[in-house]
Amino acid sequence: MREFLFSLVYSSGIDAYMDAFIENESLLSEAVISCLDSDKFWRIERVTGEPEALDRLDSLLLDEMLDRESISTRACRSTRQHSLLEADNRSRVVYTLLSDVSYCDAVPFIAVQYLTGGTVFEVVREQREARWRILMQNDEKIGMVYDTLGARLADGIEFEFGHLEDATGWQNELLSSRQVRSEQQQVLELAVDRGYFETPREVTLDELADELDIPRSTVSYRLRRATAELAKGYVEEEY
Repeated sequence: MREFLFSLVYSSGIDAYMDAFIENESLLSEAVISCLDSDKFWRIERVTGEPEALDRLDSLLLDEMLDRESISTRACRSTRQHSLLEADNRSRVVYTLLSDVSYCDAVPFIAVQYLTGGTVFEVVREQREARWRILMQNDEKIGMVYDTLGARLADGIEFEFGHLEDATGWQNELLSSRQVRSEQQQVLELAVDRGYFETPREVTLDELADELDIPRSTVSYRLRRATAELAKGYVEEEY
């Protein structure tokens, strides 16, 4: 199996859904997508964040008229259905089905024009960036995917190449049980290494934020989420 990683970086005002992430830095979306055929796809998406930010996002998450798939200036012509699977104070899980698609400049629909054999997609949205990962049987036609994506991008969306290589150790955190996510683990490991949990503390949140080059509020949020998940996992194991 091969994997192709790339990012789409959005300017404000280009995509209403991405604008919510640009304006609320605590929001994080992780989704798994699969095209059933050339006119249908499903998506399972988990969004986490501060309660107030999620409350503001709810209307977009479940709006079946909102096109948040297209990366061009042309809207997808399709039928869109959402189902809210889970909801709590800090997360939402939504299932989406796009069917009767007659035209759609979405990454999955562009890719399956050239890739065959059960292609799976992941996308992580955070602030201005949508990080895509395509898992495929072979990359013989990935150059055509790359060229088509670049040609159809709307003004204000930039393409950033990640890598094209063998998919080793592939797993998806969205479909797993309770665990610390990669971006949270990065903050947690640095906090432990720098002595954040020592008494007295040897490093501040501001210093961690500077080292990671992300906002202080993002460091604080990810650290709280990581420690909360570990604590809940410990309690569940004990009882």
